[in-house]
Amino acid sequence: MPTQEEILHCDVETRKHIDHVRRLMHRVAFDLIGRGERHDESKLSDIEMELYAETIPRLKDITYGSEEYKEALKGLGPALDHHYANNRHHPEHFENGVNDMTLIDIIEMFVDWKAATLKHSDGNLRKSIDTNAKRFNIDAQLAQVFRNTVAYMDQ
Repeated sequence: MPTQEEILHCDVETRKHIDHVRRLMHRVAFDLIGRGERHDESKLSDIEMELYAETIPRLKDITYGSEEYKEALKGLGPALDHHYANNRHHPEHFENGVNDMTLIDIIEMFVDWKAATLKHSDGNLRKSIDTNAKRFNIDAQLAQVFRNTVAYMDQ
């Protein structure tokens, strides 16, 4: 049976832990909110806007990841290069792709994938996960975490 002193010590340490987790969760939440506020702002720049305005409407009716989709993206050339260089939620931003990303980057990337499915007439987050897992060499465990999150994203 623990002593009153041991119980008090445990209570103090547990409350410290709860406070540390709370503060860290707030930091992550604020970082994510900031990412949402600034997401893809580079698309509004002169270097990206014109090429996006020309290409994006054509992508709506093309299946994501298809050869036709990849061909259409070639028209974005310098805009995509600029976009990837300025947006760390894209694996292309990093030398080692997803392996160099933070959890915050990955969350923004995943949410971006979901939002992108809403722009396509045949958009499907599960298919996007499968396509992108191959495209970016995402391991099975992280791909499964993404699949586990689909129902949450669809709420």
